Amino acid sequence: MMKKLEQMSAKERFMGCLFRKETDRVSVANPTSVATVELMEITNAFFPDVHLNSEKMAALAAAGYEILGYDTISPYFSVQQEAAALGCNVDWGELDSMPVVRTHPVEKPDDFQFPSDFLDRQPIKTVIDAIKLLKKKYGNQVAIVGKVMGPWTLSYNLHGVQDFLLKTILDPQEVREFLQVFKPVTIAFANAQLEAGADVITLADHATGDMVSGETYRDFLLGVHQELAKAIHGPIILHICGKTLDRMSYIAQTGFEAFHFDSKNGAKNAKETVEEKIVLVGDINNPQTLLKGEPEDVRKEVYEALSAGVEIIAPECAVPLRTPNKNLKAIVDNVRAYSRSL
Repeated sequence: MMKKLEQMSAKERFMGCLFRKETDRVSVANPTSVATVELMEITNAFFPDVHLNSEKMAALAAAGYEILGYDTISPYFSVQQEAAALGCNVDWGELDSMPVVRTHPVEKPDDFQFPSDFLDRQPIKTVIDAIKLLKKKYGNQVAIVGKVMGPWTLSYNLHGVQDFLLKTILDPQEVREFLQVFKPVTIAFANAQLEAGADVITLADHATGDMVSGETYRDFLLGVHQELAKAIHGPIILHICGKTLDRMSYIAQTGFEAFHFDSKNGAKNAKETVEEKIVLVGDINNPQTLLKGEPEDVRKEVYEALSAGVEIIAPECAVPLRTPNKNLKAIVDNVRAYSRSL
């Protein structure tokens, strides 16, 4: 049974859906980023400045709640904050482009020393301070979602994607060593965000089916993710882009509360694979539906996901920066319409 429509706060609704409690309707969330150029223009908080300015980061992130009507605010927009803090040369991009790592300074696991001042370095401090600002402003009104990169993604950024993936075949022991040396980075940043006021952490670890097999996830990452689930002191949403159906049964064993999944997998297939073992968050398509489509296209995907039993509706990944706000708002509008029709 669902309570009368719209009787809960955004945070109550989101946390209720995350833990499968009774809610007034299904929650709409943004576990990664819903930053758009339109929202930048409204808030006067623009890329690339927001990545290193906590006040601007908080202002742009809050637009996801204030303007789009989502139940969450997520202030970390890219995947590069840790990389920049740990010595990678990062191109912070332009108004309509995401940051990109240009150098990969860690050749061997032994080369990496976790810096004692990591949490005070500007790319990291910006996120922590933005969360503090958002918590002070919103309190328990809306759910604040922190975000960290997992050891797999950190290995991509600090060692290089191609070299790292080759070593899963040529030197699997070194791959395991990389994952272990980068794991404390994920834990420290996640717990710092929770202490600052985040209600949940998105853990982005891009072991996608576009690059590695489900067995690779099982053999290298499942155990690491189980360790992270115990070491991070709050609920966790795992995010992996792309095709992940062949590893979802393993992901359901991690101990994470939820999995943020891609539309490439299909909502019905994903739900049948994980059953009730982990909450699903997703899976509205970015490149076609949200960027290029119309609200009616959004409605069809929202209804498909809800009919399949997806517990929290969200864009499948960080949205393209030129995504029109009308399509992002249409997710909320159609979740409400679906709930009224029950």
